[in-house]
Amino acid sequence: MAVTVLVVGRDEEHRAGIVRRVTRATDLTSVGEAAPGPDLADRMASLRPGVVLFRIDEPLDGQLDGWPARAGSEGAPVLLVLGALGRESTERAERAGAAAVVSPSVGSRALARLVRVLASRSARPPRGPARAARPASVASGEPRTVSRRRFLRTSLAGAGTAATALAQAAPAAANASGPRVPPRADIDLPEDGKGILVRMQRDLQRALRKPLEQRRWTMVIDLRKCVGCSACTVACVAENHLPPGVVYRPVTDQEVGTYPNVARQFLPRPCMQCDQPPCTDVCPVAATYSRPDGVVEINYDKCIGCRYCNAACPYGARTFDWGERWTDGTPRHEAYEASPSPEYGKSWPRKGTASPIGNVRKCNFCLHRLNAGMLPACTTTCVGAATYFGDLSDPESLVSTLVGRENSERLKEDLGTEPKVYYLR
Repeated sequence: MAVTVLVVGRDEEHRAGIVRRVTRATDLTSVGEAAPGPDLADRMASLRPGVVLFRIDEPLDGQLDGWPARAGSEGAPVLLVLGALGRESTERAERAGAAAVVSPSVGSRALARLVRVLASRSARPPRGPARAARPASVASGEPRTVSRRRFLRTSLAGAGTAATALAQAAPAAANASGPRVPPRADIDLPEDGKGILVRMQRDLQRALRKPLEQRRWTMVIDLRKCVGCSACTVACVAENHLPPGVVYRPVTDQEVGTYPNVARQFLPRPCMQCDQPPCTDVCPVAATYSRPDGVVEINYDKCIGCRYCNAACPYGARTFDWGERWTDGTPRHEAYEASPSPEYGKSWPRKGTASPIGNVRKCNFCLHRLNAGMLPACTTTCVGAATYFGDLSDPESLVSTLVGRENSERLKEDLGTEPKVYYLR
């Protein structure tokens, strides 16, 4: 069934160009055009499109006026903004209900793929009732009380300071990692092997002795043990030298139950490293792809920053690097903020507008640490020992044992993305 599309924008030429791009796709149907304003809500109600493509330019100057109040709510059409917007305007559009803000200059095929992904997701009916004991917020993967953006502005306020100390103490092996460096599987471990970290380290060593394509890196998070301390988030920021606005492992805070029987539950949410990742299909330049071991990687040198993958990811696992610094607005920028990130086996210093500035970024299971024979930073810093990591293809590994438990589940399984992050509830 074709996806119906309404094109909105104040510039008639821009609208006509988007309509031409829509009509090139065999499974997309344009139902008309409209200009932003007070009549937009009535126009949308009469045409009932599945997706609204809204072309917006800087400055906004009232372009959001008349945006339907139901935008972004259940049953409303998906609103996809096309525009080369800065961070402030992007956040305004998202608050107004936009599913995503992406580049307007990407080709027709990539745009059509993204529209199909968003339309199918909004129209997908739930597959049967949820379990009685399963909180709806955990099943959907969305926070109920603390938004991801608010989390970034509060919980990570001190991460820049933590990054200073940890960045200076980072081992040289972490910066010399990647596919060109043979993985280390010879780290000395205690003989008794009783600790959980020691067991996972042994699992890691066995996995690193196997060819890349025979590994299946998997993470398991025990929600019953997570205390919401955000140590994993801060450790990730320090390990990967992340700037403000870029987070690989947010921890959302949810209220579960009905008063007076309520409790708080915390949900760490790294990249799910899906076996069927929707983010890779919509990338117009093939900058994001699945490795043989299943980790979804981003080639910063190829990424054009269109943010199509951001929109396609149903878990909110990707963030855009706006080039900000923790010391913006202070008398000077500190030297530690220019320290290079060790991701993907390369050194990525923050200079000008060079990558990874202007790129989409995400969790990669600390590939540089894995190649150095170390577990991911979030796993080793979890104070409640709630995060487990290993090779799911190894039946003797700890993660294989945990995934097989009856209380193991994954987020949004009905989407068919086959995530490799499991939760114990």
